[in-house]
Amino acid sequence: MDTESLTQPLWSLRFWLQALVVVLLLLVAGRAVTGQTPNAAAVLITAVVMAVVKLAPMLWPRRSSSTLTSSVYLAVMVGVWLVLLWLTPEGVWLAFPLFFLQLDLLPLRGALIAVAATTIVAVAGFAWHQETITPAAVIGPVIGAAVAVATALGYQALYRESEQRRLLIEELTATQADLAAAEHSAGVLAERERLAREIHDTLAQGLSSIQLLLRAAGRALPAHPDAAAEHVELARRTAQENLAEARRFVYALTPPDLVNGSLLAALERLCAVTAQQSGLAVRFHLEGTATPVPTSYEVALLRIAQSALANAVQHARATRVELTLTYMDTRIALDVVDDGVGFDPSPVPVSVEGGFGIAAMRARTAALGGTLSVESAPGQGTALAVSFDHQPDLTDSEGATADD
Repeated sequence: MDTESLTQPLWSLRFWLQALVVVLLLLVAGRAVTGQTPNAAAVLITAVVMAVVKLAPMLWPRRSSSTLTSSVYLAVMVGVWLVLLWLTPEGVWLAFPLFFLQLDLLPLRGALIAVAATTIVAVAGFAWHQETITPAAVIGPVIGAAVAVATALGYQALYRESEQRRLLIEELTATQADLAAAEHSAGVLAERERLAREIHDTLAQGLSSIQLLLRAAGRALPAHPDAAAEHVELARRTAQENLAEARRFVYALTPPDLVNGSLLAALERLCAVTAQQSGLAVRFHLEGTATPVPTSYEVALLRIAQSALANAVQHARATRVELTLTYMDTRIALDVVDDGVGFDPSPVPVSVEGGFGIAAMRARTAALGGTLSVESAPGQGTALAVSFDHQPDLTDSEGATADD
């Protein structure tokens, strides 16, 4: 229920109250004329005046709703009714619609006092005309007052509930709008983070490899043109692979190494290519029996391995790197250990110059509910370990599009 749902019943109530006043005034005027009452003309004039006053607000629907205007209007209505009650006992009938008017225009406490006073005046006026007081003369106005009060209180309760629901709906609507904006912002940030990780793990590392290969080609060119040509060919293939990677991660597809083979084959190829391009001794080890795992985990492990090897080549100044892939019953793990210069593994701000690789690894691992640890110290090399829990019956189809 809302405020608009109460508009029609409220309009209907007011319409029928207006109609009731007109009908009662017609009855009073008719009784005065047909009953040959000495003051019939006065009764007729007073009834017409009361009808005009009661119907006047319908002629000016935009009248002021101030307290002063309402009080003046109500005072005029009560004054005309008192005149009518003084002229004829049938004026007691108009007390009933007057109750509703008082309850509509006055505050609740003042309205109840006005209704009680009007009831007393109605009973007294009727008894004065009859020169006696009877139970019916008391019960009639009292019941009318009780019905009017109960109806008004019921409507006010419904209106308060409607207002509370309206405010709640407005609050929920505002909250939904805020939530939609927050979800949109989170989606934008997540996409930016995905692109940043992919650029770091693919384009940036590929370009670094191309740069190293071209430098080696430049150094070998004067004396060893064949070796230089080999370096250039490796750089060309690396650029080609980088282009394929860029096209695929833009569309959030599986890396080409995983499309063309398993995670095991992709890691073996990564180690071989890294060793060929950098001259490092990069060795790959497999522990356990390879079993199917969700593609999302394979993508994460391959990207982390790429980033770890790139760090070993570009920053660690290592001579040897050991990469171990371990399959367990419900867990898959990857360990990368190098003998480089090491570093302080405490969290550092993300920057273009360095530190972003580990931050991206942590974000990628956390997104899939895995664990990642980095152990290192200056001059003592680096050991990186990442692992994911998985169910043994899961297949690649469950994560076919999960490249972040």
